[in-house]
Amino acid sequence: MSARAYTVAFEGVEARPVEVQCAITPGMPSFSIVGLPDKAVREARDRVSAALTAMAIVLPSKRITVNLSPANLPKEGSHFDLPIALALLAAIEVLPRDAVAETLALGELSLDGSLVPVVGALPAAMAAAEQERALVCPRDCGAEAAWVGAANVLAAPSLAAVIGHFSGQSPLAPAEPGEVSADTAALRDLADVKGQERAKRALEIAAAGRHHLLMVGPPGAGKSMLAARLPSILPPLSPAEALETSMVHSLAGLLDAGGIPRARPFREPHHTASMAAIVGGGRGAQPGEISLAHNGVLFMDEFPEFSRPVLETLRQPIETGEVVIARANAHIRYPCRFMLVAAANPCKCGHLAEPARACGRAPACGEDYLGRISGPLLDRFDLRLEVPPVAFRDLDLTESGERSADVAARVAAARARQEARFSGLDGVRTNADAEGEVLEEIAAPDAEGRAFLTRLAEKFSLTARGYHRVLRVARTIADLEGAGTVGRPHIAEAAAYRLAIGSLH
Repeated sequence: MSARAYTVAFEGVEARPVEVQCAITPGMPSFSIVGLPDKAVREARDRVSAALTAMAIVLPSKRITVNLSPANLPKEGSHFDLPIALALLAAIEVLPRDAVAETLALGELSLDGSLVPVVGALPAAMAAAEQERALVCPRDCGAEAAWVGAANVLAAPSLAAVIGHFSGQSPLAPAEPGEVSADTAALRDLADVKGQERAKRALEIAAAGRHHLLMVGPPGAGKSMLAARLPSILPPLSPAEALETSMVHSLAGLLDAGGIPRARPFREPHHTASMAAIVGGGRGAQPGEISLAHNGVLFMDEFPEFSRPVLETLRQPIETGEVVIARANAHIRYPCRFMLVAAANPCKCGHLAEPARACGRAPACGEDYLGRISGPLLDRFDLRLEVPPVAFRDLDLTESGERSADVAARVAAARARQEARFSGLDGVRTNADAEGEVLEEIAAPDAEGRAFLTRLAEKFSLTARGYHRVLRVARTIADLEGAGTVGRPHIAEAAAYRLAIGSLH
């Protein structure tokens, strides 16, 4: 007697199809799982056996072999419990084999037969839709998986409910998608920041074009406060971006009650975070902070305090928009098209520009401290500016500048222009993504602007990357103004942010 069920194994955000084959043959009673399972998958035999016993289903006193095909693909996680149980029940003719073979299942079994939620329901639903199968999953995963409208999602509270559905006694109703969460209540307003008008302008430009931003200033200047208000001026995720981001968050178990967020992610890891926490890896090659910030913001406060290997590993993901976690038997890919916002003190004590308060090692302490940021990494920041201390007269102002809603409207308009501009291009959504011929076409300055940029590049020895990043920022500044052509004023402002802290490195 043999039967088949279907599930998936996760390689990054990709759900690889897995066929669960169950054969019952004569021999000494045993229950074995083969096909490169990890410890959690091997332990499924005990959970499945206990769950079936709790339901008064007796297994035959024969040899039970479960093969997870393809055998060379690593199988990790407890979500294999349900498909193994379904294949076994079909093999002993408790469930119809054809009905089981037409579905894709995932879920962890409790010892009493109830289904425990697992991560990855959203990518699994995508795979089920591509295979034209129904998805069977735990009830708590149904709202998340149901966002894939092309998939028929059946969410069950227990294995007994799944058996009732396949036997026709109590069919399961299709699951409904969860709520759309905007998270607008938690946003902080940009008007809370007193003074720092130049930094606010840089924040607006960064938000409009998804440009990377580095702020250097003494403690208390408002760097973290400014970064915390960045989400309030960013446009909400588009439906495509929301699905991309939610797939990564699904694998990390971060989707709340199956809801799909429309607010862009804002991740702020501590400077003691490990390489695996930032880039991804560890057990099961989980996504790191840079992937959890996909389509959103990665804020790294106390930037030079992060370990040098962690900082240097950011260089390639910033350029490519994806991270590859190498394993002996596989390469796991995660998307990570994030906006990096970094904040740093000018030196270890933070008071390099204040002779009365600076340490005795000034200015060498500043060179040593910011020297932890390598030149190639510093070159990848589109906007670099010094954030001075807030003047006391600014703290007494009753009016503190524009509110986030006003700035967000300009950012949204600039993003809309970019969306229309790049509508026919794959992988290009903002000015920060443009390169090569696309960049030359959209950001070609007028004659005066080109001559000015050439003089700047020669005088300040701009790298090729720096030259192109000035063009991208200038294009964004022009978009904020609604200008069709990049002119000298746009080049001048973009270059001013590019060269702002060049003397400190």
